[in-house]
Amino acid sequence: MTPILQIENLTKSFGSLILLSEISFSISENQRVGLIARNGTGKSTLLKIVAGLDTPDSGNVVWRNEITVGYLDQNPFLDPELSILDNVFKGDNKAIKAINRYEQALISCDKKELQAAIELMDATDAWDMETKAQQILMQLNITDIKQKVETLSGGQHKRVALAATLISEPDFLILDEPTNHLDLNMVEWIEGYFASTKTTMLMVTHDRQFLDSICTDIMEIDEKQIYWYSGNYSYFLRKREERIGARQANVERAANTFRRELEWMRQTPMARTGKAKYRIDAFYKLRDEASKRFDEKNINIRVGAARLGKKILEVINLHKSFGDLKILDNFSYNFRRYERLGIVGSNGTGKTTFLNIITENIKPDKGKIETGETVVFGYFRQEGISFDENSRVIDAVRDIAEVVKLGDGKVLSVSQFLTMFLFPPNVQNSFIHKLSGGEKRRLYLCTILMQNPNFLILDEPTNDLDIQTLTILEEYLESFAGVVLVVSHDRRFLDKVVDGLLIFEGNGEISGFPCNYSEYYEWNREQQKLEETKARQIQKEATKRQEKTSQKPQKMSFAEKKELENLTKEIDELEAEKNLLENEINNCTDDYEKLIAKSERIGEIIKLIDQKSDRWLKLCEKSENI
Repeated sequence: MTPILQIENLTKSFGSLILLSEISFSISENQRVGLIARNGTGKSTLLKIVAGLDTPDSGNVVWRNEITVGYLDQNPFLDPELSILDNVFKGDNKAIKAINRYEQALISCDKKELQAAIELMDATDAWDMETKAQQILMQLNITDIKQKVETLSGGQHKRVALAATLISEPDFLILDEPTNHLDLNMVEWIEGYFASTKTTMLMVTHDRQFLDSICTDIMEIDEKQIYWYSGNYSYFLRKREERIGARQANVERAANTFRRELEWMRQTPMARTGKAKYRIDAFYKLRDEASKRFDEKNINIRVGAARLGKKILEVINLHKSFGDLKILDNFSYNFRRYERLGIVGSNGTGKTTFLNIITENIKPDKGKIETGETVVFGYFRQEGISFDENSRVIDAVRDIAEVVKLGDGKVLSVSQFLTMFLFPPNVQNSFIHKLSGGEKRRLYLCTILMQNPNFLILDEPTNDLDIQTLTILEEYLESFAGVVLVVSHDRRFLDKVVDGLLIFEGNGEISGFPCNYSEYYEWNREQQKLEETKARQIQKEATKRQEKTSQKPQKMSFAEKKELENLTKEIDELEAEKNLLENEINNCTDDYEKLIAKSERIGEIIKLIDQKSDRWLKLCEKSENI
């Protein structure tokens, strides 16, 4: 099969830092490739190069002819002056182009161009595009499609950009962190959406469940090179472990051979004069191989926690609303020692607001918060921290403390602590603006944990952290001697970290579930199945009753006769209005806004005619029984 995308000997560096070194790979139709690497190793840079938004130092990016490409940036740009819908319809899809041409034809009042635009709308099935756009936006909790983009939050901004990328229906999708700012229901809907399409894609995401469900292949960047795994994330974990084991064995074999060859090389030059030169050359290659140290550089977080007393945190009869939006309605909860709770719910139900209330950053409308004297909060906020971009990494941490006390009583200098967090000395002395987004999030996590909290609050901690960091954070939380409260859309993270859930249902309703997310998900599915079975049974019984009733000849009531007469008149009037509007549009006698309004009215009339015609037919059938 001819590849859709082919990367040939691509190299990319920033100054002296080499990110990618002569990498090559190809992606064929229907492949869905997940890209995995540590933060700061060039994932987003590679996506930008593939999308044509950055250039490599050397190498080629080759696309198959007539391939349309959609790209979702980690921090996408939308036109702030345009509405949500206008931003969504800025793509290169044929149907979107047809819509834009139709709107321009309405403005120009060129009859020939208008006719050509209408024919193009028909040919590309563009009339349904706005309906599809509204459906996707609704699934992503974007309801006011005429709202200006400049009024949106960062999360809404990302979701509109995701919707625009999906609606354009490209042949090849490039996605950088598509699940960030999505709640769990949205993530599961996106999984279903991709499962029902055959779109080829290359994506970066730290959502391991998403990688497992969606990807057919995993591509890993390690030591500036590419390693390919033909399977999902679970397959990648098994094969990567085998690769690491084989690589370590090769290094050990080379080291053993090197020791023997070193003895030979240490002999006097006279003893080597009759030896073949190839053996000397091979020695130096062997030395390079034997000197390799395969270091996973795992973050071993052993930070201590302040002593936790008996009184932890109790919230009593909390109320909170923003206008008509109710967040908390008489909510009470007593947090217990060493409790690990996850908070889940749709966006806008108040999860982050609740965290800000219990940490007293926001005041409740009513209710009381009682915090134990020994509680030390560590609050990892979703929006992160605002570092001074021109400050050095080590200085940003020294502003908090000069030393860090570990759980085993040892004390580390700030430099040693940063090294433990994968910030080597050369990075510690570099400026923060040189760090990747994920590295800044890791630095932020470092500043939280070094303060030894005993009540750890994590609001979307998985956003932008690489998978290796997440794995180690999970291991740290397992042994953390304190309370953990987590808001996250990462299902695997929730499963590993929490043993209970608070479910924000909306409108101030909060329920509890005493297990992890997967168990809640299965229970919820069973409940839905029971509800569906019950609904089907009710419908079945209603159908039986209706069939019994319909066996008797039914006569029209006086009211139905009048309704039939009115429907006939209404349908005729709607047909006449539709014909009049179509003539006015074709004659282009109005300005653009009026033409758009008339075009929208025609769509409404068509729906009304369909509805009234269905009712008219049913009444006509009934009249035959008279």
